[in-house]
Amino acid sequence: MHIRIFSFLFFYIISINAYAQKKSKPNIIVILADDMGFSDIGCYGGEVQTPNINNLAKEGIRYKQFYNAARCCPTRASLVTGLYPHQAGMGWMAAADLGTPAYQDNLNNECVTIAEVLKPAGYSTYMTGKWHLTNERKIDGYVTDNWPVQRGFDRYFGIIPGGANYYTPIIYSNNKRYKAPENFYLTDAISDTSVKYIQEHFTGNADNPFFMYVAYTSPHWPLHAPKEVIEKYKNTYSKGWDATREARFKRQKEIGLFDNDTKLTPRDARVPAWSTLDEKAKEEMSMRMAIYAAQIDIMDQGIGRIVNSLKELGQLDNTLILFLSDNGACAEYISSGKSKAVDGTEETFESYRINWANVSSTPFKEYKHFTHEGGIATPLIVHWPDGVKKDLNNHFVTEYGHLTDIMATCADVAKATYPATFEGHEIVPMQGKSLAPHFVGKSNNRGKVYWEHEANIALRDGKWKLVAKTEEDNQFSESGLQLYNMETDPTEMNDLSKQQPERVQSMYKEWNSWAHSIGAFPLDTREYNVRMRAYKRVINGSFDDNLGGWNIKVGEDANATIDIDETGQISGKKSAMISMTKPGNKPAAVNMNWAFPVKKGERFEIKLKTKSKTATSYFARLEKADGNAEKIINENIKVGNKLNDFHFTSAPAPEAGSYKLALYFGTLKPGDQVWLDDIELITLKNNYAEAIAFYMFIDAFHGCGSEQETCPVSKY
Repeated sequence: MHIRIFSFLFFYIISINAYAQKKSKPNIIVILADDMGFSDIGCYGGEVQTPNINNLAKEGIRYKQFYNAARCCPTRASLVTGLYPHQAGMGWMAAADLGTPAYQDNLNNECVTIAEVLKPAGYSTYMTGKWHLTNERKIDGYVTDNWPVQRGFDRYFGIIPGGANYYTPIIYSNNKRYKAPENFYLTDAISDTSVKYIQEHFTGNADNPFFMYVAYTSPHWPLHAPKEVIEKYKNTYSKGWDATREARFKRQKEIGLFDNDTKLTPRDARVPAWSTLDEKAKEEMSMRMAIYAAQIDIMDQGIGRIVNSLKELGQLDNTLILFLSDNGACAEYISSGKSKAVDGTEETFESYRINWANVSSTPFKEYKHFTHEGGIATPLIVHWPDGVKKDLNNHFVTEYGHLTDIMATCADVAKATYPATFEGHEIVPMQGKSLAPHFVGKSNNRGKVYWEHEANIALRDGKWKLVAKTEEDNQFSESGLQLYNMETDPTEMNDLSKQQPERVQSMYKEWNSWAHSIGAFPLDTREYNVRMRAYKRVINGSFDDNLGGWNIKVGEDANATIDIDETGQISGKKSAMISMTKPGNKPAAVNMNWAFPVKKGERFEIKLKTKSKTATSYFARLEKADGNAEKIINENIKVGNKLNDFHFTSAPAPEAGSYKLALYFGTLKPGDQVWLDDIELITLKNNYAEAIAFYMFIDAFHGCGSEQETCPVSKY
């Protein structure tokens, strides 16, 4: 009897201790803003009304110097994996696979996400918002192996690609996608779903802590916001960008973000003085900033709802909340959509331009893309009543930190183990350091931090920062290296490279070694659309990305399917399968085509493998995308049930423009089935000069109607 009682008490005590340990682990919420500048929110000097974010700062700590990776995809990769972007496969953008492991631009298998690390430690994991870590061709092909639920998240709601219309996006819920319903606004949907996940977690899974990644698209272009919120800011920016920038810098000094002797960088030379604008221009430009401010305001309201839900559940004190932005202010020039009115409605597709981005970067120079402070400095707010010393509340952390530190911090406070291997893959060691010592007023001895994006480079080592900007289509040059003392010159106004050449060379040598170790070379400075045009020639002909990148057409008078077959009919696991029920009235009624840019005089070779259920035929053509020119390949492919290899050589392209490789199946008979695989598009270059000329060729191939970040942009 005594033994039974002893055993009962022993196991009861053990279970109580286990429960106490589980409950002692904090919930963790990482909130990421999109394209928000350093000075936009109130607690960093901005005039935008952000009371909820400000309150997190007042009851927590803020960082004077915290760094992102200068661009959407690289930052997200670094944030969720704790690695530098190239180490996670995201050296550039999810728009294109550039052909090397560091630039495959799809999250790789040599990294783990915070969700994958925290789940074994007992955490439930949720994500809402923008993913942007899957190659967009794979998204188009519905290849889900690298979507949030495949990378450790129990539940997901948001957008998988890089951007969207706030009113009419394609929404993703776990692995399903659908059109947004009526009366939809993306920022509110992200906030409300976050609240829903929290409430449902504590209804059905209250014993476990949770990790949530809330990745807003706000305030990324397009400028979309409800009229009633825009009205709050309608007159705020009529004073212009010069006065707004000065006022922000004054507040930044008043709150202690910068010392009194810190210098404000001059207005960007590409931005005119506000006083030189006429009244119509002033009205339009002030409205751009009003809509942008409204987007941040709505995000802040949503954060307030998230915080209130934690309060109501008694979980706020035991929840670590981190708020930051993915890059510096966005100076990209975007103008598209059905309407050119600057009114925040769904028919518009506009940005707020370099003029206001210069304000958002206050007091720094440069923007998103670049590694000067304006491109990589982010607000970081940490709120955790049970974990941050009370006497540090409303104070600044003066030591710098980096995105890679977020993974280290989450693993640290969650008592989770970062793995050496995961699902059979060796994992790159964690690169960051936990920020937890800062929560109690201690140093974490951060050490060196590195950057590379589009040949814009930087190295931060203590008070010293080495940095260089590389213009698009120019080679990186060591002559552009600059050196700054960030303790005395946080706005990078006094370049010391000429006074300290030995330090410059030593730091560059160190950066160069790091860059080679992560696969950053060769540095690529091609303009966005040049990279995209080159990628369009890398055809998805083996269908590894399903039908991603292919345009599929079945006319109204036809009944046919073009799908992926995984029964290994030809050479690989996947092939395209065309099943005909009713061919339609024209051969073009059923087709699949691949569009790509062509320079006048270029010639091509097309290869493919094909077979069919019974003897039949279809057409392969290489022609102008609009069909208004002679076909430079026009072949009738006769197939049967034996596998055949075909190859065709084109005539020279009579003019430059957008062409397409089109396969027309309208000649198939009802009941016919055809398989296609290993389609290759080979450029027959006459000489080296022509090859180089193509990459310098700029045409209007991509229209800016896209709602993703693949939309072409001018430099600013």
